[in-house]
Amino acid sequence: MGSNKCDSGPELQDNPLYYKTFPSKDLHEKFFHDVFDLILKEAIFEGVQRDKPVVRFKLPENLEKILHLKLGKTPVKTQEDLLDLLKEVMRYSVKTGHPYFINQLFSGLDPYGICAEWVASALNSSVYTYEVAPVFTLMELEVFERMRDMVGFPRGQGDGLFCPGGSMANGYAISVARYRKRPEVKERGLCGMKEMVMFVSEDCHYSFKKLASFQGLGMKNVVGIKVDRKGKMIIEDLVDQIEISLEKGQDPFMVAATAGTTVLGAFDPIEEVAKICQKYELYLHVDAAWGGGALMSPKYRHLLKGIEKADSVTWNPHKLLCAPQQCSTFLIKDSDVCTQTHATKATYLFQQDKFYDAAYYDTGDKHVQCGRRADVLKFWFMWKAKGSEGFEAHINHIFGVAEYCVQELKSRSPAFQLLMEEPECTNITFWYIPPSLRDMNQKSDEFWEKLHKVAPKIKEAMMRRGSMMITYQPLRHYQNFFRLVIQSSEVTKEDIKYFLDEIESCGKDIEV
Repeated sequence: MGSNKCDSGPELQDNPLYYKTFPSKDLHEKFFHDVFDLILKEAIFEGVQRDKPVVRFKLPENLEKILHLKLGKTPVKTQEDLLDLLKEVMRYSVKTGHPYFINQLFSGLDPYGICAEWVASALNSSVYTYEVAPVFTLMELEVFERMRDMVGFPRGQGDGLFCPGGSMANGYAISVARYRKRPEVKERGLCGMKEMVMFVSEDCHYSFKKLASFQGLGMKNVVGIKVDRKGKMIIEDLVDQIEISLEKGQDPFMVAATAGTTVLGAFDPIEEVAKICQKYELYLHVDAAWGGGALMSPKYRHLLKGIEKADSVTWNPHKLLCAPQQCSTFLIKDSDVCTQTHATKATYLFQQDKFYDAAYYDTGDKHVQCGRRADVLKFWFMWKAKGSEGFEAHINHIFGVAEYCVQELKSRSPAFQLLMEEPECTNITFWYIPPSLRDMNQKSDEFWEKLHKVAPKIKEAMMRRGSMMITYQPLRHYQNFFRLVIQSSEVTKEDIKYFLDEIESCGKDIEV
């Protein structure tokens, strides 16, 4: 009785790492300093230098052996061994803060965001009631009001939720829109109701189909609207599909426009979509997970013209604004509907007879999650450090670098060919055509079948070199092409030249 050692044999009892639950000054102080020194060196400073690799790629079976990933009964004996493990973890992980990581819609290392992330992890708060997260609750209310004001909701009115990714934010939109159309669904479910149908761009994020399936609507009731050559939703097809749904006796309830599609970075015509939604009494959601950051710049916010007419918006600061993963928000014009849709009023957590205004400050019941990280701190701290002017300068920089990239690609024809001649966002899409294919007829099926194999080979070569990371994909009738994404403020015009030189170096001798 009273011992904090477990009865697991003398070997484990002799290991002080085994039974210590709380940080001990004697045992852990040096360890914490050593770990932070390791993070600063391996992940933050040396790990993002241009002369260091983006990734030290190993095949799965080799990486498992290097890292000794198998878990066993006996713990590691010393803190030095644990430090070695962490060093190997950092050594073989992708350095997403590296200027040459342009592979996803997130990148870069923001020092203020990282420091705030460390503080949030150390405090280990869960933001569901004011009593356990008073600071972070007030931060969320402040950040949401400012973001809604940036969107253009009247007087910043409405509500907001931090979400575990943009997919969940889009899922909240579906849930709220469904409730607004059929409030009885909360208690009765979908049984006996007409099929509820929503409309999205055919280039929308895959989360709409996934979350529609998750919520029982069915993926076939997510209707993809055709896009034009720039990747924008075609309004005429939207109207046609709504009319078809009505003729079938279905129950259309929602349109989701996209502000910055995942691949092409296209912005749907939100104002025109809003008029259609008003005519047919449909809920309008705008997925601005990627493009929402442009709202911070007066020069580029016109790309989201009409977003203030939306009922709700997904906006991920961890994308264009470079907040650390994850930092995703769902912003909504109606201040009450999230609570109406999701609250279950669990009395062991959301008591209404507290000594403060629990109905307002205990925000957790409007979320699907219960336990929830304080993702707000990193974005709030970044905003405090940079101000809105700092975010504006960041957006203007990355858009400027993207515009330079387009001109550089045009100057390198015929080796490079743009898919989108005038991209709207910082997604630059193009093909690299190796010398072996340049004399072929580019209208022939054979040419495109061969070109389809080029990007994967170049990607493999650069991954094995560790020289850079850029993604590729097909889209509709387009064969595999590269998507170069500018997001980090660290990326320069000289880096653009490096990217294209490296692609050419990896691809110039390819025979397919």
